[in-house]
Amino acid sequence: MASKIPVPADLPQLAAQTTPEHPWPLRLLSAKIREYVAAMSRLWVEGEVITLQRRPGAKVQFLSLRDLEVKVSITVKILTHLLPDSIEPGSRVVVCAKPDFYEGNGSLSLWADEIRPVGLGDILARLERLKAQLMAEGLFDASRKKPLPFLPACIGLICGRNTKAKEDVVVNSRLRWPAVCFDIREVQVQGQGAVDAMLEALAALDAAPQVEVIVLARGGGSVEDLLPFSDERLVRAVAAASTPIVSAIGHEGDSPIVDLAADLRASTPTDAAKRIVPDVAEENAGLRDAVARGRRSLELRLQRAEDELRSLTTRPALARPYEMVTVREQDIRSLRTWLRSHVTQRIDRAESEVSALLSQTRALSPLATLGRGYSILLDEQGRVISDAAETAPGDRLTGVLASGRLTLNVHTIVQGDHDE
Repeated sequence: MASKIPVPADLPQLAAQTTPEHPWPLRLLSAKIREYVAAMSRLWVEGEVITLQRRPGAKVQFLSLRDLEVKVSITVKILTHLLPDSIEPGSRVVVCAKPDFYEGNGSLSLWADEIRPVGLGDILARLERLKAQLMAEGLFDASRKKPLPFLPACIGLICGRNTKAKEDVVVNSRLRWPAVCFDIREVQVQGQGAVDAMLEALAALDAAPQVEVIVLARGGGSVEDLLPFSDERLVRAVAAASTPIVSAIGHEGDSPIVDLAADLRASTPTDAAKRIVPDVAEENAGLRDAVARGRRSLELRLQRAEDELRSLTTRPALARPYEMVTVREQDIRSLRTWLRSHVTQRIDRAESEVSALLSQTRALSPLATLGRGYSILLDEQGRVISDAAETAPGDRLTGVLASGRLTLNVHTIVQGDHDE
């Protein structure tokens, strides 16, 4: 292990203690950086080989390694016999190396002692681990899926520049619905910077109020070509978007991870066009069929109603509606005749009874007796005199005759029987 570089006593001992009046000389800073880098351990790094020119007969080969996403690169040095023949510009590799700092020009490089190409199996295994992690977090759950609008006012499209995928989506969508509107963002969809470009386009379309659905479209390609669509950042952004997203990546057999996070997976860009807008011809045919079915249903209901009405009108109550009134009128007439006859009979019978009672009353009436020559004597108080002893000479009596009255004075009272 390298020993620490001593700092002269007249200089600040720590970098944090330096000031404009007491700076470190550049040689000391370079030495300190070299010391720090030399203390780092060997490590494995991943990247893409962007430049490699093999030098025949040289013991050391130089190559440039670039990050897979951002623009960061570093020089890698490796002994010739340790560099596999399969490594070439564009290869995706992992390198076991130790950082090295060159004080002469202040450059950082890697001394590699092993370099391996990343095979398809390694990539797929890494994608499977990421897929399992995101699935465990619930990013692919059906409950998170948003329904697509029936007829979106505007479709956001993220695709490569002048690609067949763009034409497939736009042309087929307009064949189905000519008035469809697009907001197209043509960006890099492969290689370094593709993920950042797509994230920026996705954020812009998701924030646009007129965009109702977003389509991620790309033609087919190798697993390596489609890797940006399995990037964790892009997958999380798709799952978090508020606008429904359709994934139309590659062909039927291609399945990047973004397919699982999208609200709808289309097998191809052409299939996406069929899924996001209805076919105007099919809709017109559907409307015609619906109108025809509605007309048939209405005619059937009208026919059924006419049959029911005809059945009702054939019933006696509706076929001869006045017959009930006529029958009741005859009943009333018969009842009235019967009532009149019955009342007349009762009146005649009552009249006969009254006549008989009148005859009896007349026969028993005092007037009838008076009519036979008898009279009734009344005293001054109007009491009937039935005994001569009830009077006295000088009394004034009233004699009631069958016709008229007489005033009498009593002169003599004779007591005895009527025969005397």
